[in-house]
Amino acid sequence: MDKLIGLSLFSNIGVAEAYLDELQIEVAIANELEEKRARFYKYIYPNTEMIIGDITDEKIYKEIMQKSKEVGINFIIATPPCQGMSTAGKQDPNDKRNKLITYVIDAIKELKPKFVLLENVPQQLKTKISYNDKEILIPEYIKQELYNFYNINDKIVKCVEHKIPQSRERSIYLMVRKDINIQWNFPEPENKIVTLEDAIGYLPDIDPMIQEYKKDEKKLLEVFPNFYKKKAEGEKISKWHRPPVHKERHVTIMRYTPEGKSAFENEIYYPKKANGERISGHNNTYRRQLWDKPAYTITTYNGAICSYDNVHPGRYIGEDKNGYKIYSNPRVLTILELIIVMSLPIDWNIPEWADESLIRHSIGEGIPPLLIKKIFNELYKALNE
Repeated sequence: MDKLIGLSLFSNIGVAEAYLDELQIEVAIANELEEKRARFYKYIYPNTEMIIGDITDEKIYKEIMQKSKEVGINFIIATPPCQGMSTAGKQDPNDKRNKLITYVIDAIKELKPKFVLLENVPQQLKTKISYNDKEILIPEYIKQELYNFYNINDKIVKCVEHKIPQSRERSIYLMVRKDINIQWNFPEPENKIVTLEDAIGYLPDIDPMIQEYKKDEKKLLEVFPNFYKKKAEGEKISKWHRPPVHKERHVTIMRYTPEGKSAFENEIYYPKKANGERISGHNNTYRRQLWDKPAYTITTYNGAICSYDNVHPGRYIGEDKNGYKIYSNPRVLTILELIIVMSLPIDWNIPEWADESLIRHSIGEGIPPLLIKKIFNELYKALNE
């Protein structure tokens, strides 16, 4: 069996590729638009040649093709941006990012790799693009363009069915060139569901840093007397189990919000503007997660309490002086907790220079690498039969 040598398109920081080295799979060429993400990728995968730039730029596209041919790539993994389709985005049918799939298809047709893995959000199945002056669904476009050359196996995969502690679903296409006489199957679902309690329940509590109190230690310690002790205990586990930074009003309402509930359901401590005016919103924002379920889908804005289903489940810790129940961990997941629920290696070699926003946004756009590992294991099984 020939060694798998790959091209990664829209490679982000390399979340998907985290376990491919373990399988002796080489990603030789990668392409990423954003310079910081490309630099991050190169830090983790120094042996991969990173081509930085926009694949829609003819010069960049030609460079990707030329270098891929030079190294003899035989598989492509591509994860085009999904913001135009995602339920967490605007779902604009005219979003230019939806059409980036056409560059992936062009690359496949030019390079003719033996194997292809395409993944995106399930909304891809209902998204249309312009093709031959007609509006066509992306799945129909993929199959019309590649059906004559590839056997195509596609499925919406639920990450929770593969021991990943996250309720993330992805639309995945596995393709095998028709002259390769094998069937690339998806891994069979597993019975064990990994909950947040299983995944991160053992980690020490972390109090958030209150943005307004960064320079006022006295006020911070009035709210969180054990802030520095907890911070030190967290850092003993990992430098990435550190306090997220949140606005005081967000921290306050989440202290009074129990597991699985939204602060919008609170009678007194509900979401307010800076001027104290009550705001309206949906109950899946300012919301605590549940210990006995996998994490909700990790989104790009996983660092914001006010975004979708981002807040740590917390635990009941007592009552305030007025008899109201309060709960621990009024914060989003730490970077370490994100790493765990995304199934990344605990010791993933994140560069020190990467800021929190870059790390969080990039992880939120990734696909759990344990799923990718299991999918490629299935390819190896088929090749070795």
